[in-house]
Amino acid sequence: MSRVRLADVTPPIALGPLDGRYRAAVAALVDHLSEAALNRERVHVEVEWLIHLTAHGVVPGAPSLTPEDEAYLRGVVETFGPDEVAELAEIERTTVHDVKAVEYFLKRRLAAAPEGSALHLVGELVHFACTSEDVNNLSYALMVRGAVRDVWLPAASGLVDEVAALAHEHAEVPMLALTHGQPATPTTLGKELAVLAHRLRRQLRRIASDEYLGKINGATGTFGAHVVAVPGADWPVVSRTFVEHLGLTWNPLTTQIESHDWQAELYADVARFNRVLHNLATDVWTYISRGVFIQIPVAGATGSSTMPHKVNPIRFENAEANLELSCALLDTLSATLVTSRLQRDLTDSTTQRNIGPAFGHSLLAIDNVRRGLRALSVDHALLARELDENWEVLGEPVQSAMRAASVAGVTGMENPYERLKELTRGRRLTAGDMRDFIGGLGLPSDVETRLAALTPGSYTGLAAELVAFLDE
Repeated sequence: MSRVRLADVTPPIALGPLDGRYRAAVAALVDHLSEAALNRERVHVEVEWLIHLTAHGVVPGAPSLTPEDEAYLRGVVETFGPDEVAELAEIERTTVHDVKAVEYFLKRRLAAAPEGSALHLVGELVHFACTSEDVNNLSYALMVRGAVRDVWLPAASGLVDEVAALAHEHAEVPMLALTHGQPATPTTLGKELAVLAHRLRRQLRRIASDEYLGKINGATGTFGAHVVAVPGADWPVVSRTFVEHLGLTWNPLTTQIESHDWQAELYADVARFNRVLHNLATDVWTYISRGVFIQIPVAGATGSSTMPHKVNPIRFENAEANLELSCALLDTLSATLVTSRLQRDLTDSTTQRNIGPAFGHSLLAIDNVRRGLRALSVDHALLARELDENWEVLGEPVQSAMRAASVAGVTGMENPYERLKELTRGRRLTAGDMRDFIGGLGLPSDVETRLAALTPGSYTGLAAELVAFLDE
């Protein structure tokens, strides 16, 4: 059977879901972590290095650039778009080297500068004393920093703020807890959501404080070519001030490559955030399965091709899968990028091109969780019913009150745990069963009154008050 070759369709069909089915949710990352973004940052680094060398008189004889010259150069970066992407690709087909193509691209722009501009005289300062990794490591640091600060962190912070808002909203809603899947000491729905919001915020603080390192020190990190070409310059100072000018942290000790340890640290933190978010997704999925959360149907949507009643928790299931994919990529990046054979190998080159998908799957999961949370309501009646069906959970406070009474000198309080175990283990109690037991203990009247008034729904301790710690 003859078929149309989908590989030949125009415009090209995406191979992966991030650039196809899910593109709308992750498109903002294209400005930071795509191949075109990498080339734009390479042009940016080359432009700023050229300006840095001339502005500080590093190379004797180099002309000073006017503000108009510098604006022209920075305009090359600002106007970098589809035509420039195509031009660079055309140059690279000849050079068969991506960074060399950037150098030739920028030299073309210098040649096209206004007549009389000093830019016509500084062509040999483009990529001066640089190895490709000098440009690449700085470009990747700028790309990842932009992706995290401008796209991923705002989305992740927005999600956590929404979880925190739900925690405050439901801070006083009592809920039967399940430990090991069995009825346990009641809590509140808000407190349980607050736990997750608190965990996620802690990871966000780590991610927000992570460093982005950079270096520019030559082919093996020795400033060898720099010192031979211009022995009078203080190259470590020139290097440090340039890296810091880009807003990065200077790494003074490297091989040909910047060691990428900062990337491993950042990706481990993002992966940890992912895993906590995965925990939230599975918990919410379980609450939906229990009926604690009711999913609000979307008009026109279909939950099953054959069972019309179904509203599936697909947002949380989609999030789980994408978080697992993101973590797999982030873990691989963290593990492989910290190793480079001797002074240089190229395994990091292709590895780093997968940073975008790693963040893309995480961003897609964040989007799904946010959309899923917004389509939930709470079944208060179910929560109340579950609590009222499990009076045996009051065995804990009763035996604890008996212990305290025994310490205070009240007689008849022997073996409190064992007596409550005999009463409750493997049994369902009614309110009357529990109150009859309490009434027969011989407790001080104030303690008996307090325990007799206790219900599973009121036995939530300080759960509601604990939610306030989210605001600290």
